[in-house]
Amino acid sequence: MLCCVELLYISGSSFSPRSAQEMKHMETISSLFHGNTPDDYQRLDSKTEREAVSSSGEQPWEMVMDKKHFKLWRRPIEGTHLYQYRVFGTYTDVTPRQFFNVQLDTEYRKKWDSLVIKLDVIERDLATGSEVIHWVTHFPYPMYSRDYVYVRRYSVDKENNMMVLVSRAVEHPSVPEDPEYVRVRTYESQMVIRPHKTFDENGFDYLLTYSDNPQTVFPRYCVSWMVSSGMPDFLEKLHTAALKAKKMEIEVRDYMSAKPIESGGGGEGKASVASAEPKSEGTRGPAQLEYA
Repeated sequence: MLCCVELLYISGSSFSPRSAQEMKHMETISSLFHGNTPDDYQRLDSKTEREAVSSSGEQPWEMVMDKKHFKLWRRPIEGTHLYQYRVFGTYTDVTPRQFFNVQLDTEYRKKWDSLVIKLDVIERDLATGSEVIHWVTHFPYPMYSRDYVYVRRYSVDKENNMMVLVSRAVEHPSVPEDPEYVRVRTYESQMVIRPHKTFDENGFDYLLTYSDNPQTVFPRYCVSWMVSSGMPDFLEKLHTAALKAKKMEIEVRDYMSAKPIESGGGGEGKASVASAEPKSEGTRGPAQLEYA
């Protein structure tokens, strides 16, 4: 059952302060890599970079990929063979709203992400905007395809000038395990988007922090290689999809207009969210969305 603790995990009031703090820290770090202009790019030595990225008292991050427009770090998750990953990047040719909407629009993703086998909204909480998603995706040969069942919640915080999208794996009685796929039961993701100016002007930074357990028998370094090699391709496809949405080649649902914008307190939305998608999936009130 998706209990109150699970819902609090994805509520605006629980993640806004921490998200703002992490984003501010990464923006400070980003300034170390750049001079007075965006083209003035420099690489730091590994020790300086590692000390800068890691907050005081936490396990250090190791840089895996260092590109001009994004950087990818990882760090081991204690007691496991897994890594947690963090990506910090910048785009200047699309708006935060477009990028945010493309992240959320499941129907559009089926068109631009060729790895998607299935991607459906299973259930929606009209009061909070929380959604339960079933996602089936191809994995590199010779591995079986993986499927995820996760709950997600998004928030637009005008006071802190940022957007946040958080997701976490759950269980749902409508989506039992399918022997054709490998069920991923451990998955967490948080995307923070900070506009350079406004939500509707080009330019923003984003911070993605995520981890999952793909349940593969391959060693950790193999899994890390798959993640780091696949990340540039995914980001490029996501960016291209956002550009097409900007040019109105593809109609994308406007999630910012579909639910109340938070004014800084990050509290629960008080109005119901009108669904602009087909209503084949379950739609329930906050007291009824209690799975996982």
